[in-house]
Parts: sequence; C-alpha cells; structure tokens
Amino acid sequence: MPLPTEPVGSLPRPATLQAAIAAYDAGTITRSALEREQDAACRDSIERMEATGSPIVSDGEQRASSFATYPVADTLAGTGLAPNLAGDGQYFAIFTDGHHRQLPRLTGGPFRYKTFAADYLKKSMPMAKKPMKQAVIAPSMLSLLYPLDAELPGYTRAQFLEDLCNECEQDIRKAFQAGAKRVSVDFTEGRLACRNDPRNPWTGRGMLEQFIELNNRVLDRFTAAERVNIGIHTCPGGDCDSTHSADVDYANLLPSMFRMNAGYFLIQLASERDKERVYQLCGKHSRTDANGVAQVCFIGVINPLDPEVETAEQVRDDLLLAAKHIPKERLGSTDDCGFSPFSIDVKPKHGSPDLARDIAFQKITSRVQGTAMASERLGVM
Repeated sequence: MPLPTEPVGSLPRPATLQAAIAAYDAGTITRSALEREQDAACRDSIERMEATGSPIVSDGEQRASSFATYPVADTLAGTGLAPNLAGDGQYFAIFTDGHHRQLPRLTGGPFRYKTFAADYLKKSMPMAKKPMKQAVIAPSMLSLLYPLDAELPGYTRAQFLEDLCNECEQDIRKAFQAGAKRVSVDFTEGRLACRNDPRNPWTGRGMLEQFIELNNRVLDRFTAAERVNIGIHTCPGGDCDSTHSADVDYANLLPSMFRMNAGYFLIQLASERDKERVYQLCGKHSRTDANGVAQVCFIGVINPLDPEVETAEQVRDDLLLAAKHIPKERLGSTDDCGFSPFSIDVKPKHGSPDLARDIAFQKITSRVQGTAMASERLGVM
C-alpha cells in the first residue's frame, strides 16, 4: 500500500461565511441563514478536496466555531454558549503577533457538550464521495475550563474530569458511528504546555504529564482495533498566520506525547528549522506496540501559514528523508496544522481568506502528489 496521507481538518472559511457568522452574532440574520452559508462552504470544501486526489477528506470544519470550542458554543464570539459556562475564561494561547484566543469558564456542574462533532459530520457525509475524517478536541484542552486554583462549590475537579472524559469518549464514538473512517484528536496545547508564558498562567505549571494521563483515560476506553484509526495532532498553533509555541523544542514534548496510546500522530514538521532531528525523535520515541497498536507518524509536509505553495518534489524529498529514521510502514504525510482552526481568520499573510482557501487546495494537491512520488521511490505502491 502507498504511504497514507490525510488532512488535519480545517480550511479557511470563505469571506461570505465569515461575514454571515458576524451577522449572526449581531442578530441581523437567522440561524437558518447562517446554516445555508455553512452548508455551501462544506459542500465546496468537500468537492474541492476530493478534486485534489486526497484519499480521505474533511468538510473543513466550516460549521465549527473553532477546533476547541465547537462543543460548547455556536460561534467563536460565544453566541449560544452551553449551560454552566461564562465567556470570561482563561487564555488558551497568546500568539507571536500579539493576539490571543480565550476559553469559556466553567461556573458549575455538570459539564455536558452542547454539540458533538458528529452533529456536523452527519450533515456533510451525504456530500462526500470519498471517506471522511473528523477532528475532535482533546480532553486536555477542555480541562482548562475548570478554574486553575479554585474548587467549584458542589462540583469537584474529579467530578468534572469524569464528566469530561465521558463526553470526549462519546465525541469520538459518535463520529465513527456517523461514518468517519478516521478521528484525530487536536492536542496543540501539548507543545504550549512545555512553554512558560507569564502572561498565560496555565503554561507555567508543568501540566504536560497530567494532559497525557487525561487523554489516555479516554483513549484506553477504546480497543486496539479502534485506536488504529484514532490519531493525535500536535503543532505550535496556527491562527491568523501566527504560532504560539514554535520556540518549544520538540524534544520536550515527543517522548511524553508518544506515551498516548493512539494509533497515529499528525505532527507539524514542514515549518521546523531542523526537520531531520525531529524525524529522528519520532523514530526513536514512537512505539511499535502502544497497547496493541503500532504508532504511525504522519509528518507535516505542508505549511498552512505560508502562502508559498510547496512543490510535489519538496513533499517527496521530506518523506524520503523521514523514511531514513521512521520505518516506511509507520510513515505518512499531513499538513502542519488545520488551515484555519478558528472560524474567524482573515489570513493576513495570504491577503484574504478566499485567496488562502484557493492556496490551501493547491497545497493539498502537492501533498497528495508528492506522497505518491515518495511511495513509488520507497517501493510501497
């Protein structure tokens, strides 16, 4: 079989959709009007991704508020916030260009998802001719909804974490039940947990190990056969063409990250300064037996933050170099990150979200073609 290749998940939302989201937040259009724009963007995303030759596609997360907040809010601005939450939570991340993204704050229990990823996937499945994947948020990210130092009256942290794990498990199971071939868990907070940003209190608390343990509490509820198709995505962030933790050495993350019992990992690498060193780390720390699953490393060969389109030959060469350190039977390709993990993103380096959207499909085409070229050279066609 050829080397596998798949997207992380998100695509830039068209300018018309971003305008519709703002109008919905302002109360000037109805929910049904917003959903018509979302449906159109999903259909266009699927059709154009299928046209790249990608063997597995996504709907670009066009209906989601963001990769992190889709379970608890209708929009990124907080319209339709779920019960027992307030909008003034702690920062998730502060990006290098100075902007930040904020999480809601839990005010009481029980914690329940308002929306599962499968609720969106069910609407998109009839639009697709090829298999679909679905990205979901990690319990480690949503654990930051609970106050860092306080205990909520009548709702302990232990109770919250049990509710959280139950909801995250259902998010994955429902995605498979809706027809997803693959489900990847977004874990961008992993690299950020290795950074100490005094402006962002949770990052200085050494939370990586408890993140790993919490995520394994969910992963270990699945069989080895199920975990073959459950992945973990890591990156240094990707929002408004900016990152939040690219200065963190992967050596501080990967040994712990591969202790999660997932079947595959989607790893930002195209934008790394020393790719081969990270390939070596992946080959060293990824496991041939993670509780019955051989871990596959999908290396990032596309940089969604850079408008310059990679060539298929560049993709091929990255994979051939990676194959010197990662067994070819456990090697695949992906994009460094979702192309727009947050629904409102003007893509400043690209000029506009619409231009960024066109460029994204060109980049995906290069990834698909370059992976095929590498597969041929490695004799795995």
